[in-house]
Amino acid sequence: MENILDFYKGKRVFLTGHTGFKGSWLCKILVNSGAKVTGYSLEPPTEPSLFKIANIEEKIHSVIGDIRNYATLKKAFDEAQPEIVLHLAAQPIVRDSYKDPAYTYETNVMGTVNILECVRNSHSVKSFLNVTTDKVYLNKEWAWGYRENEELDGYEPYSNSKSCSELVTHSYNRSFFTDKDGKCIIPISTARAGNVIGGGDFANDRIIPDCIRSVAKHEDIIVRNPYSTRPYQHVLEPLYAYLLIAMKQFENARYAGYYNVGPDDTDCFQTGALVDLFVSKWGEGMKWINKYDGGPHEANFLKLDCSKLKSTFGWSPRWNLEEAMEKIVEWSKLWMSGDDVCACMDRQIKEFLNK
Repeated sequence: MENILDFYKGKRVFLTGHTGFKGSWLCKILVNSGAKVTGYSLEPPTEPSLFKIANIEEKIHSVIGDIRNYATLKKAFDEAQPEIVLHLAAQPIVRDSYKDPAYTYETNVMGTVNILECVRNSHSVKSFLNVTTDKVYLNKEWAWGYRENEELDGYEPYSNSKSCSELVTHSYNRSFFTDKDGKCIIPISTARAGNVIGGGDFANDRIIPDCIRSVAKHEDIIVRNPYSTRPYQHVLEPLYAYLLIAMKQFENARYAGYYNVGPDDTDCFQTGALVDLFVSKWGEGMKWINKYDGGPHEANFLKLDCSKLKSTFGWSPRWNLEEAMEKIVEWSKLWMSGDDVCACMDRQIKEFLNK
């Protein structure tokens, strides 16, 4: 696969959601490539946060603002004059979407409208990517992976708001970014990624952060839904794919489209099996307890068919789940011992890109 760093050197990139887990890793890759990055997001959503631990703010132009506020977003956007726009800002937690569905829809739907309005009124943008989720599909819990042409109709407010975000993107693409002859004006894509894991995720209601918190407290790991099957992948896998799609459509608009980004079938694990893998890699006598809590509806079985991404770009996952877990344990143990996690991130990025 291609080393994308050379392409991004000197490029003006506008990244929403830069203070989050994925956003912080993405900033690190872009900074390492020599890109000129402007980030727009709320304050980091967790404490601690990878954004602060890795000193991301010192390496980019960071603007703290709400994606729902079009005026402040447009001001930051216009000042940046971006060539490439990567939209990651979201309310990303399924359970939180049950607690505050209105906020979830405002952020995930109107936030998408606002960033697309910025793109529509810009003369600098040459590539736009909206990052959604594997949960955008009407999930029938069947045994095969969803393809990009399947029906979009997520179940609960988070998933459904991301389905809506996809539809907003499709409408803007047809209405404003394609001329009357069907020729692309600005290439627009969406990327639908599965569950990402990696060092530096401190979110609530995510299994690996729950594991790390339990380790730090020397407590058994509580698993609330051990039999749900998810497509787990290291965070660098989708981030590489996002950058690849944005680069390719920048160079040739025919690559614009809708892409699933997920692991191979062998890395679609039940949550309990994932925790078994974590425990085996961490050591120190850790164990987990099944405490199904009967919480609100979440998908039990979901995986993606990534044939389109593979056939279009020659893409394939680089790290299997066992390798990904080794990287998580490496990062987490360094962080807990107060060592240099930035150097660890640089090393892992380099190793990933060179594989």
